[in-house]
Amino acid sequence: MAAAETAVAPQRVDYRTDPSQYRHWKLTFNGAVATLGIDIAEDGGIRDGYKLKLNSYDLGVDIELHDALQRIRFEHPEVRTVVLTSLKDRVFCSGANIFMLGLSTHAWKVNFCKFTNETRNGMEDSSRHSGLKFIAAVNGACAGGGYELALACDEIMLVDDRSSSVALPEVPLLGVLPGTGGLTRLTDKRKVRHDRADIFCTVVEGIRGERAKAWRLVDDVVKPNQFGQAVQARALELAAASDRPADARGIALPRIERVQHDGGLSYATVDVTIDRAKRTATFTAKAPAASPVSDIESIVAAGASWWPLQFARELDDAILSMRTNELDIGTWILKTAGDARTVLAADAALLAHRDHWFVRETIGMLRRTLARIDVSSRSLFALIEPGSCFAGTFAEFAFAADRTYMAALPANEDEEPAITLSEANFGLYPMVTHQSRLARRFYEETEPLDAVRAKIGEAVKPVEAERLGLVTASPDDIDWPDEIRLALEERAVMSPDALTGLEANLRFNGPETMETRIFGRLSAWQNWIFNRPNAVGEKGALKVYGKGSKAQFDVARV
Repeated sequence: MAAAETAVAPQRVDYRTDPSQYRHWKLTFNGAVATLGIDIAEDGGIRDGYKLKLNSYDLGVDIELHDALQRIRFEHPEVRTVVLTSLKDRVFCSGANIFMLGLSTHAWKVNFCKFTNETRNGMEDSSRHSGLKFIAAVNGACAGGGYELALACDEIMLVDDRSSSVALPEVPLLGVLPGTGGLTRLTDKRKVRHDRADIFCTVVEGIRGERAKAWRLVDDVVKPNQFGQAVQARALELAAASDRPADARGIALPRIERVQHDGGLSYATVDVTIDRAKRTATFTAKAPAASPVSDIESIVAAGASWWPLQFARELDDAILSMRTNELDIGTWILKTAGDARTVLAADAALLAHRDHWFVRETIGMLRRTLARIDVSSRSLFALIEPGSCFAGTFAEFAFAADRTYMAALPANEDEEPAITLSEANFGLYPMVTHQSRLARRFYEETEPLDAVRAKIGEAVKPVEAERLGLVTASPDDIDWPDEIRLALEERAVMSPDALTGLEANLRFNGPETMETRIFGRLSAWQNWIFNRPNAVGEKGALKVYGKGSKAQFDVARV
């Protein structure tokens, strides 16, 4: 399949933005209700070669959406309900721009779908954990990724004007699937009967009015002259049930500062060092130099410079940048540095004030950022060495990794590294399986979990860490260099495609959730279908769309 070879090469992407730079969203506030207005600029694509017509979107649009959601979470604690609606006439959102998809490399398409999935899952995460509710006020045609955005909201209200409809036309129109969770949310979230879902997903024109409500595709349909009032009333009803504070002062989110060079990225709390010859990147998370402030007044006063939030934001930016811009770097080596006591002190503050809105949002940011590591298609090796600081929140790197090696130094026991658990490792940062990484590691078996829980606060040395199952292996200082070198070299010669499949299957070995099905089942099938000639061959549906030609399909089922 030659389509990926002839596609336009993607440019480097910067995920940092702010409302002054938005081209596609209008964010307004009215007490407990914020409105995210979709007004996508046709000539505002993140790359050249296509127009973002009919409120269709690309990665740049979703980067702004992600930033807007962060602003609402942190800068506007008074907001309890977010209304997403269109500022264009008769169109809500027509989904991912088809011409952008036709021009893009396979990797670009897959990374684009992954980021949009994470952003929509993040909306549901905020609804579940932070009391922030979402209403999609669908005031026009709503198709494909536009409907998937609506599906991520808690409720969907559709204007009953005889033309506005909801649709997932990817299968009949483009020969692909609704790539940001559409199929899964229809069944798992909205409980649409499977035969009705089959009809819905195979008709281009979609479904509108009372039929859409009867089929559970929307929650309510409202006449045009009553629509705005009905949306506002429902937004206030949802807001009344939230515990987000009405009178708290927001936390400003300044631009993330970093130094970028060919050898990697440097932030205050994270360094990324790239070895292009070995195709590895080493992420080093740096503990705070001193214990972060711990009383709630000082925490709020510190704002975005409070170490846990600064670390979460910088790590998030590093992950996104590396995933999108460094496709050849197949193995991420996870390291830590600093004093375990300062990380454990930060954990203690997070746990002590977890019910305060700002601390809760910081925990949410850490939770979602760590979950990005889990779903990244990179091999993850954690190395626990002298000078390491795998403690509490930082220990999550060891449990997220595909393998964790810990150096044993029998001749210098005082210099041996340790791994130290805190209560944060037992549920503060659940994966998309809704489990802690330790629960996933031990299949929720009581005996090994009780054994490691008994070690909370203790510096567990290599031999005991291996006995408890906290690490993969603990080579001694003689074997360490060769064992690590061989492990990395062996990984580098394996098929990246096979490794991506292997790692995803093994990382999500626990209970299935809507999120794991989106990332596992749906994303895997979409990944495969995006590579098939029926979609992206010269006569594939995605390639000929809008060119006046009819797609030609290989009719063999495989």
